[in-house]
Amino acid sequence: MSRVDELRLMTKVARLYHEQGMNQPEIATMLDLSQATISRLLKRAEQEKIIRIAITPPHGTYPELEETLRKTYDLKDVVVVDCENDDDDQMLRNIGAAAAFYVETTVKRGEVVGISSWSATLLAMVDTMQALPRLAGVKVIQILGGVGNPTAEVHANHMTSRLTTLLHGEAKFLPAPGVVGSASAQGVLNDDKFVCETTELFDHVSMALVGIGALEPSKLLASSGNVFSKDELETLRAHGAVGDICLRFFDAHGKPVNTPLDKRVIGMRLQQLQRAKRSVGIAGGRRKLTAIRGALEGRWINVLITDHLTAERLAQGNRP
Repeated sequence: MSRVDELRLMTKVARLYHEQGMNQPEIATMLDLSQATISRLLKRAEQEKIIRIAITPPHGTYPELEETLRKTYDLKDVVVVDCENDDDDQMLRNIGAAAAFYVETTVKRGEVVGISSWSATLLAMVDTMQALPRLAGVKVIQILGGVGNPTAEVHANHMTSRLTTLLHGEAKFLPAPGVVGSASAQGVLNDDKFVCETTELFDHVSMALVGIGALEPSKLLASSGNVFSKDELETLRAHGAVGDICLRFFDAHGKPVNTPLDKRVIGMRLQQLQRAKRSVGIAGGRRKLTAIRGALEGRWINVLITDHLTAERLAQGNRP
């Protein structure tokens, strides 16, 4: 077969496949060729630039920005959502909805899903999620103490129980505050049978869903009572803390900020979070920019779901 004959055949196959919507077996039957030959011709047509694939991203999607962040911070995946401005309720809902879709499309049978408490974005996520077909062996683990102010505590329990219902899984609650009064109180609670049953599962979490907090607590966290005092926050600031995940603080380079306050937290540790196959950080807004960057620098998360304004600032560089 001469080159022009082969190019002609490539073109014919490409038109049948891409313009007329025929599948490879149909083309093979029509042209009396093997399906393997059709596959080879389509591949060659791409190499010869007969087929040129153009992807036109729909309005409100940011594939190039997602890819930039994925490569810059060596992440498994990045989801960037559209928003009109910083730190508004609509942005929170958009991020929550994107996180819901991410979970709906990626959760697997036997998954051990960890979810943090006291995150408004995670609350938005579970409130927009759709129930999934039953998957065998799914567990949902509360990875930060959920006991606190009775009103806020409802939110913490709602997140875990709602996610469990949607995934048809088995729930494991963490019946303790996120922050206790002393290291000795933490020790006593960590020895509690029901607390132990949950914390022992932290090392088995395969997908962790976490908010990323700025040093100043969010309204939901503040109302829960699971916060440090102003003086204690100043101590953290003096040690370089810029944000937290599950009340475990880190600096702008992502390095853990270890102070005696850490011994008063009942929840997953950063090193345990890092060992999860997918540690999904769900956060956005200018107020959390430094904290999100710190979480990325520390490699505490490997999937990021955020808004496009925050993503653009992260992509602009200025890495610490």
